[in-house]
Amino acid sequence: MRGFLASSIGVTCAAALALPLAPPAAAAATSAAEPTTGRTVRPEAYVPGSTQSLPLAPLTHNRTPGAVEQGVPRRDVRHFSLVGVVWDDPDTELHGHVQVRTRATATGTWSGWQELETHNADHAADPGTPESASDRVRGATAPLWVGESDGVEVRVRASSTSQAPRTTEATGAVQTAASPLPTGMRLELVDPGEGAPPAAAPDPEEGPRTTATTATTSMADESAEAVAASAVNTDLAPLGATEIPALDRAGTEAALLAQGGTGALTAQQKTKPYVGPRPGITTRRGWGADEKLRERKFVYTKKVKAAFVHHSATGNNYTCKQAPSVIRSIYRYHVNSMGWRDVGYNFLVDKCGKIYEGRAGGVSKAVLGAHTLGFNSNSMGIAVLGTYTSKKPSSAAVKAVARLTAWKLGLYGMNPRGKTYLKSGGGNLYGKGKNVRLNVISGHRDGFATSCPGKKLYDKLGTTRSTAAKYQGR
Repeated sequence: MRGFLASSIGVTCAAALALPLAPPAAAAATSAAEPTTGRTVRPEAYVPGSTQSLPLAPLTHNRTPGAVEQGVPRRDVRHFSLVGVVWDDPDTELHGHVQVRTRATATGTWSGWQELETHNADHAADPGTPESASDRVRGATAPLWVGESDGVEVRVRASSTSQAPRTTEATGAVQTAASPLPTGMRLELVDPGEGAPPAAAPDPEEGPRTTATTATTSMADESAEAVAASAVNTDLAPLGATEIPALDRAGTEAALLAQGGTGALTAQQKTKPYVGPRPGITTRRGWGADEKLRERKFVYTKKVKAAFVHHSATGNNYTCKQAPSVIRSIYRYHVNSMGWRDVGYNFLVDKCGKIYEGRAGGVSKAVLGAHTLGFNSNSMGIAVLGTYTSKKPSSAAVKAVARLTAWKLGLYGMNPRGKTYLKSGGGNLYGKGKNVRLNVISGHRDGFATSCPGKKLYDKLGTTRSTAAKYQGR
């Protein structure tokens, strides 16, 4: 079981594959072979869609490893929009505070100090899985969206341990021990890169196209990874679709019955399939995922029995137009900085209520995520973009979560107001192998000792359950 912060519920949501990258002054560095795919992973030169990695150094005269105050002095850097801190050992606890300040590219103005959510194993691949066992996995803070910036400063200060204070013999002064900081700490500065290709314009000779066809782009020059990521959704939208169109209730039920049910539907469910109308979903192609970053293989579990709701803990300072950029940044941070095989969440929702496909493998399928350590099997993870510890989520976002869960859980015959059992893969609340009774729609904190999805979002889950059930016709 991985460690977590000094406060047992000071752990927060955020999720991610680590890539040792060059600092801004360097254009290249040593290559590393990716153990799981055999691909050669090279540090990225700066282009739109890249990561700068800066080592932290002691900020005091104490130069020993684990010095209790480390950081990066104020400096100019290449453009970035999201920041996080990673360290070598994912099992090492970070007891302390991580603060950053950044300079906006547009105005040249420096922000005040902003706190990064420090967490360790609150959401990750389950213990013992190939994804968690990869030697590329790193410990990390939650990433923070700061908008386009070209200057940065960071400081990390260790907190006091729980040991009793001691008094020095020479002066009689009371001293409090401080925990050493993790070794190999690095500041990750992520540029989200460019967005999705423009959708093809309708051919006037063909007449008006359907929503699905209009939101489709050519795959002729795309990589095999990009084609595969789109092909797993072709039962819902054409190859190259940037949007999976919404269906009304009747259309959704007809599609489900025509396919025989995605999950193991009973005879009664086939007669009356309690499934909500399918919401519109922006595909990975739609938000501009670089499919060459992730592992090629898709991994599935048996079914989807529960949904875990998260917040991304990336802050609320983004516009809905910027949401695809935020997602591309989280994806890059999860894969290149934290060492995961793909973005951890199965779906993401922005403050305007738009739904986005997360981990590749097909939005209607039981894709194995890395969102709730110990409970990734037979579940899905939904992250609402933002931090909802003290800020209320928008009604549009809450409604979108209800619509998404009504549809996806309905495909597998699950009642959003019901309970289910999941077997724990190991964590800080439940031991490995324990069958745990959970709400079909749960918050991250129900499966792991964490503050995620933030109190204000967690408080909305009752409304989400009842609304999702109504969408299913219950």
